[in-house]
Amino acid sequence: MVDNAIPDSKATPKQGTRAGGRSARRALRSAPLAEDLKPVRPGMEGGTYKPLKDTEVIKIYNAALDALEKIGLSQAPKSGVDYMVKAGAKLGADGRLRYPRSLVEDMIALAGKNITLHGRDEKYDLNLSGNRVYFGTAGAAVHIVDIESKEYRDSTSADLYKAAQITHELDNVHFFQRAMVCRDIEDNFEMDINTLYGCCAGTTKHVGTSFSDPTHVSSCFDLLYLLAGGEDNWRKRPFVSNSNCFVVPPMKFATESCETMEMCISNGMPVLLLSAGQAGATSPAPIALTIVQAVAECLAGVIYVNSISPGYPAIFGTWPFVSDLRTGAMSGGSGEQALLTAGCSQMHRFLGLPGGAAAGIADSKLPDMQAGWEQGISNVMAGLSGLNMVYESVGMHASLLGFSLESLVLGDDILGQVQRCVRGIEVTEDNISLEAMRSVCLEGPGHYLGHEQTLSLMQTEYIYPEVADRSSPKEWEEKNKPDLIKEAIKRKNEILKKRSGLPLIDPLVDKKIKEKFKIYI
Repeated sequence: MVDNAIPDSKATPKQGTRAGGRSARRALRSAPLAEDLKPVRPGMEGGTYKPLKDTEVIKIYNAALDALEKIGLSQAPKSGVDYMVKAGAKLGADGRLRYPRSLVEDMIALAGKNITLHGRDEKYDLNLSGNRVYFGTAGAAVHIVDIESKEYRDSTSADLYKAAQITHELDNVHFFQRAMVCRDIEDNFEMDINTLYGCCAGTTKHVGTSFSDPTHVSSCFDLLYLLAGGEDNWRKRPFVSNSNCFVVPPMKFATESCETMEMCISNGMPVLLLSAGQAGATSPAPIALTIVQAVAECLAGVIYVNSISPGYPAIFGTWPFVSDLRTGAMSGGSGEQALLTAGCSQMHRFLGLPGGAAAGIADSKLPDMQAGWEQGISNVMAGLSGLNMVYESVGMHASLLGFSLESLVLGDDILGQVQRCVRGIEVTEDNISLEAMRSVCLEGPGHYLGHEQTLSLMQTEYIYPEVADRSSPKEWEEKNKPDLIKEAIKRKNEILKKRSGLPLIDPLVDKKIKEKFKIYI
């Protein structure tokens, strides 16, 4: 009997349930593990999945180079034109900047490779080298999903703060990029300030944000300097990156965003060079050609950034989306989206540049079965492809229009399973040794339950969900038939109660911030 294999003197058996062995195993699982022993952890190496053949990668790369040399990009601000022309770009009579192949390849060689995105707490630093994979939030949802009423309402600064607080407590969500718009704040400057404050007050993990106007950037850095304890400290460890839509596909620079990017570079903030075309609308319908356009646009960004500051920390943000061509609506949860993201990831690896793209978006309006398969499939493919920064991986519904706090909680379980797939199967002399088989089959009880090897690997080889239910139907009934959504609501509320609404900011610094800026939270 399995219950005799692992005696547990503290267990009190209940009628209708198995005791002893299960109690011991649960106690073992609850013991804290050192970070390097956990079955999954931030920055594990992906890269085993490659949707593109090596020859196809070369074809896409060459097509992107041709697009840059023959088509080029328009509408760069004068400052950007000056930087890039000085570096070797050609300004045509039609106002378009074109880039010789030699210039592109020189700038790729010059670009920052093994960069680190810092957290305010260094234990949350993200080392974007090789195929290391990190999952986080992103987007600009304009609604919050009210799960209990099944209604969508305007998202607020308080919702953003709660999302950051919850993210801080989730092991499998490694960074927090602004996930929603603070629609309770009408003034755009105050919205930018409160977005930055809400993110940083909620978590000390790395934060990503955007700015609605270049004139807001300077004051936002005043806030960051206060949080960092001075400009010098900020420049040593910048803990916020700028998600910058520097292009408006197809093949046009976004003038104001470029001005913002230049200001961020001058103030030491890492940038995400984000190209977000939509296949069949603002990028070509063929998946391969959409990747070509995204790569070309982001390579223009690499040239832009490195003509200003060689080796500057920038993320290659090929972030194309998919359209449902029947309606023109975005389809972020589609299989085509998963392929696009994985294909872009493969191009990042080919170029040797730190990359980010979108996965985990649900077209479903609620955290239901549809959302589960949409989030799971694209996150697995992104992780296995070795994408460094997987943005929008949790919480996003209705093709980025809605964000759900409960889905954020459930997504932590999804990402745990995803990362276990990313980790893969380790084949070593120890773990294929036949000794355990020999002892069980020839000397033991004929099963591995309670075996020393099984117990030693319970926590380090296997991951267990926080919310998802794995009980038998009988046990499920005995537990009053727990409902997944209700359990997610419960965990969400437990996390928010634990945090008690208190910001992760020194009280004296928080006081200075609130004296200087109008803070809504």
